[in-house]
Amino acid sequence: MPHDHGHAGDTDDVVVDQRLLTWLWPIVVGLGVLVVVAMAVLWPLGDDDVDDPLLLDADPVPADVVDDQLLTCSTGVGECRWIDFVMTGGPYEGERASVELPAGSTVRTGDAILLSVFETDAGRLVFEFYDYQRGSALWILAVLFAVAVIALGRWRGVGALAGLAVSLFVIVVFALPAILDGSDAVLVAVVAAAAIAYVALFLAHGPHPSTAIALLATLASLVITVVLAQVFVGFTHLTGLTDDSSLLLYGLGEGVDARGILLAGIVIGSLGVLDDVTVTQVSAVWQLKAVQPGLTTRELAGRATRIGRDHISSTVNTLFLAYAGTALPLLLLFTSAQQSVGSVITRELVAVEIVRTLVGSIGLVASVPISTWLAALAVATAAEPSAEELAE
Repeated sequence: MPHDHGHAGDTDDVVVDQRLLTWLWPIVVGLGVLVVVAMAVLWPLGDDDVDDPLLLDADPVPADVVDDQLLTCSTGVGECRWIDFVMTGGPYEGERASVELPAGSTVRTGDAILLSVFETDAGRLVFEFYDYQRGSALWILAVLFAVAVIALGRWRGVGALAGLAVSLFVIVVFALPAILDGSDAVLVAVVAAAAIAYVALFLAHGPHPSTAIALLATLASLVITVVLAQVFVGFTHLTGLTDDSSLLLYGLGEGVDARGILLAGIVIGSLGVLDDVTVTQVSAVWQLKAVQPGLTTRELAGRATRIGRDHISSTVNTLFLAYAGTALPLLLLFTSAQQSVGSVITRELVAVEIVRTLVGSIGLVASVPISTWLAALAVATAAEPSAEELAE
């Protein structure tokens, strides 16, 4: 009987049960076709003639600060920081102007900044501080990140970076425009997450049975996450209107369902950790089988599950600490107001993140047995080659 080999690492080949392969690849290919068709159906048509009520399509103008001084404010009361700058791009490149900022502003001579420019009916230009220029620093950080990933992962690192680029492309070019186009946000998020999972996993780990198993486990866990998110977002009466951006979208009447956006965020946010856990579990099974070929399915799954328990315990804590870190100003605000713990955690601003974290964590927990048993069944039941086959 012919045997296929799956690779969970760079060194060991593990025999995969041929019976598994008769349904594994057809299911993976079939689901992939379904994802492509769904993307085609949901693909945003786009409308370049739609007006932008916030003028968000107007890029800010880059400028270099050449002088800053504390002077009397234009109102004649108090001190303000007057910033002199030279524009380094846009239609006003090379022109010099000034803008008034609060006295406590951190903008200083030599800073590279961005400015919003408005023209009055009288033809006078009005400038407002928009933000700092951060492009150069971010590009340097991105290059360091890419070098670190490739140095450790080599070709797999290159694949991982390519998967990251595709993920960004799917979200920016497909998911966001499709939601703004009026498509169901949750459906768009599920399709986008599935597309990202396909591309990211196969680019990073290659077209092997181990990758296919990790992919199926990821998709199954994602379905569990979606169902739980739908149930508990409704059960806790979350509206999704928790920040300025969601309130602004709602107020502008863009037709975007705030609760759907919340659910979509939970789905896409869960994917990144799900594929990490499933790939790790499948890899653990492959390596255990390579080291101890005589392990039964139950023994193999049991040992790999113990690895998964350690992984999950640290991952869940990581999710909690990540939220606590980003929400620290908000938590400090509630604490300073001397609100009780019960009052704080039931506020929608906090409850949203609790639901997001707990639903995502349950999906992670479910991904361990799903991926572990699929992988164990794939390799532990494979028939060993007979003496005749070896002789051939």
